[in-house]
Amino acid sequence: MSPAAALVLEGVSVLVGRRRLFQPLDLTVTAGRITTIMGPSGSGKSSLLALICGTLAGPLEPQGRVLLDGEPIGHLPPERRGVGILFQDDLLFPHLSVGENLLFGMPRRPAGATGGRAARRQRARDALAEADLDGFFERDPATLSGGQRARVAVLRTLLAEPRALLLDEPFSKLDVELRSRFRRFVFDHAQNHRLPTLLVTHDGTDADSAGGPTVTLACPETNEEP
Repeated sequence: MSPAAALVLEGVSVLVGRRRLFQPLDLTVTAGRITTIMGPSGSGKSSLLALICGTLAGPLEPQGRVLLDGEPIGHLPPERRGVGILFQDDLLFPHLSVGENLLFGMPRRPAGATGGRAARRQRARDALAEADLDGFFERDPATLSGGQRARVAVLRTLLAEPRALLLDEPFSKLDVELRSRFRRFVFDHAQNHRLPTLLVTHDGTDADSAGGPTVTLACPETNEEP
């Protein structure tokens, strides 16, 4: 995998008609760094992540530029942006086994290249073993605990080989002990894969654990025009 050198936001905001949800944001997140985005409910935190990964839906409109490894990605469809995202819910496919969930997002190599079906399955098994889920390839996701499901969701995102990682409050539904362990699991993987990472959270403990800078979205002036 070839991670991005940086995720760069230039004058980024989200528009509703002629109103901005937050003041234009200029931000650079370098490889392996975790930057936390905070702000009150309704300030546009999740909309910011949707803008970056290309899933912002009307009537919301993007403003500004998003670059990965120096290249603008705003014109690309979500599947070509190279951005992985984790949500509060794990969103595992219930009709697929744990292993099939992992294989679903993994890139398929051209015919004849290394990384055929057997290699992809072995890679998924190795990832499960690394996450203390050895032997879970054939398991039904419905049989997993909340923490196990959360780890599978992280592995599925990482095996898709993203060049940047977005975290939309993925720890908020976990109890205190599990939250601490899972948060460390996610942060360690993001740093080991040298992924520029944006974390949206309401929890100051998440921000402290991330160890990077914290940015609070600023509300626009009421009389300001975009």
